[in-house]
Amino acid sequence: MSSCPMDGREFYSSLIRLHILHHAVQEPIFGLGIIEELARHGYKLSAGTLYPMLHDMERKGYLYSVEEKIGRQNRRLYRATDLGKTTLENAKEKVRELFGELFAE
Repeated sequence: MSSCPMDGREFYSSLIRLHILHHAVQEPIFGLGIIEELARHGYKLSAGTLYPMLHDMERKGYLYSVEEKIGRQNRRLYRATDLGKTTLENAKEKVRELFGELFAE
């Protein structure tokens, strides 16, 4: 059994999903906007990484989307579902507990 070094991506993936839920609870989000928001937090995602994640979260019931016409463009806007909101609230408790342990001195 060979082991390969982890670069953190599998851990960051969950943090990115929490970021997405957090913002989708607050207001409608869209692909480029959330890519820019995540970049401010140090996550560099391509559209090829983000959109499958959004579609997966929608398929699993955490997000729903609507297409809106903005000027001459159509933009898909995502919002958190009730399941997404509940999941985020539960995750906040787990994150608080974990961070308490991680940063206890």
